[in-house]
Amino acid sequence: MNFIKQLVHIKHGIRAAKNSSCKAASLCLFRSLYHSSVEVNSEEQEVVIALGSNVGDRLNNFEDALNRMKKAGILISRHGCLYETEPAYVTDQPHFLNSAVRATTKLEPHKLLETLKEIERDLGRTAGIRYGPRPIDLDILFYGSQTVNTDTLVIPHERIWERPFVMGPLIDLLGTDPDNDTTKSWHLLSRNSGGIFEAWQKLGGESLIGKDGMKRVLPVGNRLWNWSTRASVMGILNVTPDSFSDGGEFISVGSAVSRVRSMVTEGADIIDLGAQSTRPMAAKLSPEQELDRLIPVLEAVINMPEMEGKLISVDTFYSQVALEAIKKGAHLINDVSAGQLDSNMHNVIAGLKIPYIAMHMRGDPSTMQNDENLVYDDVCKDVGSELYTRVRDAELAGVPAWRMILDPGIGFSKSTKHNLDILAGLPGVRSEIGRKSLALSRAPLLIGPSRKRFLGEICGQTDAARRDAATVACVTAGVLGGADIVRVHNVGVNRDALRICDAMLQRRRKF
Repeated sequence: MNFIKQLVHIKHGIRAAKNSSCKAASLCLFRSLYHSSVEVNSEEQEVVIALGSNVGDRLNNFEDALNRMKKAGILISRHGCLYETEPAYVTDQPHFLNSAVRATTKLEPHKLLETLKEIERDLGRTAGIRYGPRPIDLDILFYGSQTVNTDTLVIPHERIWERPFVMGPLIDLLGTDPDNDTTKSWHLLSRNSGGIFEAWQKLGGESLIGKDGMKRVLPVGNRLWNWSTRASVMGILNVTPDSFSDGGEFISVGSAVSRVRSMVTEGADIIDLGAQSTRPMAAKLSPEQELDRLIPVLEAVINMPEMEGKLISVDTFYSQVALEAIKKGAHLINDVSAGQLDSNMHNVIAGLKIPYIAMHMRGDPSTMQNDENLVYDDVCKDVGSELYTRVRDAELAGVPAWRMILDPGIGFSKSTKHNLDILAGLPGVRSEIGRKSLALSRAPLLIGPSRKRFLGEICGQTDAARRDAATVACVTAGVLGGADIVRVHNVGVNRDALRICDAMLQRRRKF
């Protein structure tokens, strides 16, 4: 019997179902694993390694450690979310960054330990107070399905189950559906009939996240963004002659700067610059043409005093444009194709170490509304599954889950009914992604319904500029359903809608 199938979802976490026969089988297998403390041969094994840092540039310490692990033959396959946490045990020290990764390696357990300790030393860790400050801390949580119990190494790590800052990232590395026999063995080694999920719930589970002691963060610019405190507004600035709503209005640098100033005054958190229209059947520009439109406006916007503390996103599906935009000072890339239209995009994003907005779309803007691209069995499940495949490709290219932002692509390869189903079913999109990766399912979720054609079809508004009221309704439904960022043309009215949504959600959490 597959005991994981007895588990049921609770929000983004999981509650173990009670099943006595399942428990007995789990404990029996656990005992057989626990007493097999052996060194394995140099066959490739899947491992879980926890990371922590609270000295120096914490994020750079993580990235440096991951690069060194790769060079040592420890190949990263999955990343947890990124957490900022209060120190444990020794509390008079700076806050930690924590995460965990899954990887494959041929290094035997003690050789793996030796390699990780060498990386720690190379990054400046020295002997000091136990549980005290450190530039990097690398712990082996699991090694295949094996247990090890020697004077220098214990696997599973003996203090996993008491540490929320370890358990949170560990849970992220799993899906609600176990992906192989090795992950099943990790569940059994937790000594809980409901596996690691039950162990996490015993600590407090998702109720721990967002409190002062432990929060999920996304690194962007020079800060760590806790996106869960309130919904964020992304203001749209199209420097194009042919966008469906505001094409031609903000082509000049002066008009673009004026528009940005207005959106920031109205409460925009992010400005999304686009120099190529992605409306259905839009003419496709070359990267050079797109850059010619984009760069003068981007340079002007970056230098605006009003942009202090704000973020700049660039809407492009070209890796060349992404590279140049980030060099000029943009903070993140918004890719409507999630890497489908430029095979080098994921590698470039990985190298730039920036947040990546990956959107669901089938085909390209010229084909996305073709009949074959509008066929879904269950649009929320299908979009979740296809979007997972795209971001999984990005993760394998080196873009960690903690830098991802997901967009289900309202209006792209969707009919009116599909768009409505997605707006009403955002938890279903997350749940489908979570079947394979809880980390990716917990990424910030962005929706972009603003002024789109399906709103005009429903409301009888042929003029896109007259669809703001309908947009507010969609934004409200989306945020109450779990969206974290809304991409809109009219910032002011949608900012007010989000204030109401945030107030409602705060009240909901109290009950």
